[in-house]
Amino acid sequence: MAKKPHNQLPEGMDLWRTSELLEAGFNDRKIASLTRSGELVRLRRGCYIRGSTWEAQKPWVRSRQLIAAHAHGTLTTSTGGLIYSHTSAARLHGLFLWGVDDAVHVTAPTTASRSSHGLGVVPHTRSLDPVDVRMVSGMPCTSLERTVVDCCLMLNYKQSLVLMDHALRMGADVGSIQRMSNHLAGRNGVLTLRRALENANPRSESPGETLTRELLQRLRIALPELQVEVTTPEGRHRLDFAWRKKMLALEFDGKVKYFDYAPTDEVLYQERQREKALTEVGWRFLRIRWRDLFREQEFKLRVLRALRD
Repeated sequence: MAKKPHNQLPEGMDLWRTSELLEAGFNDRKIASLTRSGELVRLRRGCYIRGSTWEAQKPWVRSRQLIAAHAHGTLTTSTGGLIYSHTSAARLHGLFLWGVDDAVHVTAPTTASRSSHGLGVVPHTRSLDPVDVRMVSGMPCTSLERTVVDCCLMLNYKQSLVLMDHALRMGADVGSIQRMSNHLAGRNGVLTLRRALENANPRSESPGETLTRELLQRLRIALPELQVEVTTPEGRHRLDFAWRKKMLALEFDGKVKYFDYAPTDEVLYQERQREKALTEVGWRFLRIRWRDLFREQEFKLRVLRALRD
């Protein structure tokens, strides 16, 4: 039976604490060498991931991996009272986050210094009611509703609206969020929370659609309907936004929409066929991309011109 090369990383796992690598026969010098070569990636002090696994992951998967690395790295040192919260809990729940850093947020009933948690970890001190705690992917985190409230208290309005739209789409209880909000009078961020809840729409299917709707509302342009179904001789098709009387559709062409869920050529072909069918029954299309959301004057002129035609 062939002997496994001494320098080969153990099979069957991709995440290790330093102690696990030492037990597998890798000394500190070899661990440093593997990290320099990219075969290992250091996620945090005392925790490493296989380099090929890290490279293959999408950004939002990497963000979740950092949380998993924290959980794995503190497995033998934590007292068990840590709960993942705020944007870390949002990532565990699979909520959309826009423009948010990868800091790991933990909540515990007792105060601890930031330095004791390590770099990239933000501690919060609070006793959580058991009803506000869930197990997600084997890790304890705040409930969906508590997570939404905590996040909106620290994020800006656009970030909060993206999160709120998706949370409501996932089934977050509006009444529960409203009750939490009612007990937060005077708290920093509570006005953002209430505004996001008031303007949220669970029919938004992506951060790009949420931000498009926010921009239309802020520019005081008559809001279109969301996720409008239209029947054509080729079947039923759904539009991101539509002004029915104007027969004008506004579509957000975000990269995620095209490249994450099906092969590129197939998706693009289906999209062309869909637009052709809708155009033949009289619909016009206005397509926008991420960059258009940050060229507000041009965006406004394009939309108003299309609505006048």
